[in-house]
Amino acid sequence: MTTWTIDEQARALALARAPGLHADHLREATPDDDPIALVGSSVTRLTARGIPPAAAAWLAHPDTSLLEGDRRWMQSAGVQLVGCGSEHYPPLLRRIAAAPVALYVQGSIEALMSAQLAIVGSRNPTAGGARTAHEFAAYLARKGLTITSGLAVGIDAQAHEGALAGGGRTVAVLGCGLDMVYPPEHAPLAARILAQGGALVAEFPPGTVPQRWNFPRRNRLISGLSLGTLVVEAARQSGSLITARCAVDQGREVFAIPGSIHNPLARGCHQLLREGAKLVETAADVLSELNIPFTKQDITDSSGDPEKAATATPTLDKDYEILLDALGFEPQSIDALVERTGLTSPHLASMLLILELEGRVGLHPGGRYARVR
Repeated sequence: MTTWTIDEQARALALARAPGLHADHLREATPDDDPIALVGSSVTRLTARGIPPAAAAWLAHPDTSLLEGDRRWMQSAGVQLVGCGSEHYPPLLRRIAAAPVALYVQGSIEALMSAQLAIVGSRNPTAGGARTAHEFAAYLARKGLTITSGLAVGIDAQAHEGALAGGGRTVAVLGCGLDMVYPPEHAPLAARILAQGGALVAEFPPGTVPQRWNFPRRNRLISGLSLGTLVVEAARQSGSLITARCAVDQGREVFAIPGSIHNPLARGCHQLLREGAKLVETAADVLSELNIPFTKQDITDSSGDPEKAATATPTLDKDYEILLDALGFEPQSIDALVERTGLTSPHLASMLLILELEGRVGLHPGGRYARVR
């Protein structure tokens, strides 16, 4: 065991920088202890606990000058580090395989914890596709969903812009460190996202430049943070299909908007539909598929007057009443709730998150839920 000292914040920063380390490793290595206790342990002890060799070598002797640089940058930039054991770590993200050890977050932690929908698509959309992404994002943001995307040009940018135009919040997940904005021309958009109560998020430490292999990792975070992923336009080889397939692997809903058979950017969406994605034609279709409460007035206004849509009052539908009746005040697993309600696991996950955010249910150890008295 090494004898040098390092404070708790530096230990957390060391965990965030450990190469190849993810939350599953920490759960297995420290089922009852604080993970930061791993920092400074011997390589032998760390590998015996299942920590990967590269991460063990770093955690045994982290570069304290590098960690001090991280600390100074975070303070100057207003960035927070949210560890996987924190109460502020997004609950949906915690459920995915190989979840990040920590997230670097600039902006609103509340936005990060809110009910999110991912909207992704082509970097070179048609004018109609760009307009659709903007309109869907604006409507869904008015209904209270946080719109999550990757800050890329094209559909991503229109999703962020639409959420802002709808007066809502949006989360941008970056494929680089938060000490830079990529692409750089979206720095003004990133600033407006922060100004309107949204957040910029990355699992990559400062100094990480955008590399092509970073973006599949970024895409799994976009889907992992979200109740579902909506693909607006995508070619067959689009990175948006990676995000959609991550969503499937994570047990989340995938939505796709159909298009003309003559539009190459519709082919990725058509492929997703053949693979089981939900076809949506209006923004209200997304709310319906996610079992998010909405009124008949909402359906009418999803392609009509935005002022009416913004002021419609949501009510709990029958599925929510069934779920609350089945839940009771004793903690229940999702598997038990599937059996009792007949609802699917993805639907239950989204409904439980909405009820949790409304303060109607609480999450208990072991991923179980109970009503709040």
